[in-house]
Amino acid sequence: MSIDTVVPQKKRSIEARIERFSIDEIGDDHLYTGLETPMKVDAFDTSDEEKKKKIAFHFAKIMDVMGLDLTDDSLQGTPERVAKMYIEEIFSGLNPNNKPKVALFDNKYQYNQMLVEKNITFYSNCEHHFVPIIGKAHVAYVSSGKVIGLSKLNRIVQYFAKRPQVQERLTNQIANELKTILDTENVAVIIDAKHLCVSSRGIKDDTSSTVTSYYGGIFNTPSKINELLNHINN
Repeated sequence: MSIDTVVPQKKRSIEARIERFSIDEIGDDHLYTGLETPMKVDAFDTSDEEKKKKIAFHFAKIMDVMGLDLTDDSLQGTPERVAKMYIEEIFSGLNPNNKPKVALFDNKYQYNQMLVEKNITFYSNCEHHFVPIIGKAHVAYVSSGKVIGLSKLNRIVQYFAKRPQVQERLTNQIANELKTILDTENVAVIIDAKHLCVSSRGIKDDTSSTVTSYYGGIFNTPSKINELLNHINN
């Protein structure tokens, strides 16, 4: 018997269970749906101040549902603190106005080997459970005639990290941004991160980490990959 022949009420119940199973599986299986962060078309029609007011209002409702006493001195300011943190700090990378402004310089030293900025610490948040992702990014490129200030590499990593993320997407977003800015395919990005959705809930494995990588242009060869890994591990 197909699901379409089941009585409507029972059919809806079955469909609801199927949908819930799918959502749970997506959350734990680290689904990566695309390169772009999923955003509404009107995401920036509302000002940051109005967003903070709405987040604080709804977060207070969440706390109330959980049974927390919002009249307590320690808790009464929490909704506003969370709202400010979301908009101004940990999810500030959603707003393109916060994208780092990057200036390029001529490669006057004629340095034509790989440049590696390693151990860039970042904090992000898993888009499936909104809990932290904590890791290090290693970024490398070979100049096509222009170079970028070293601190800007850190800022680019931080910008894309400060949004609800999936590590695979974060890796590719950083790589594509560097390729566009530097006008070269010769870019590599490696990310090694710990996901609290794995270590603090679910399987509760506090020892594992996740590694993702992007190798473009000349980096997509065994010799260059080995050279890059030697720089990172030394």
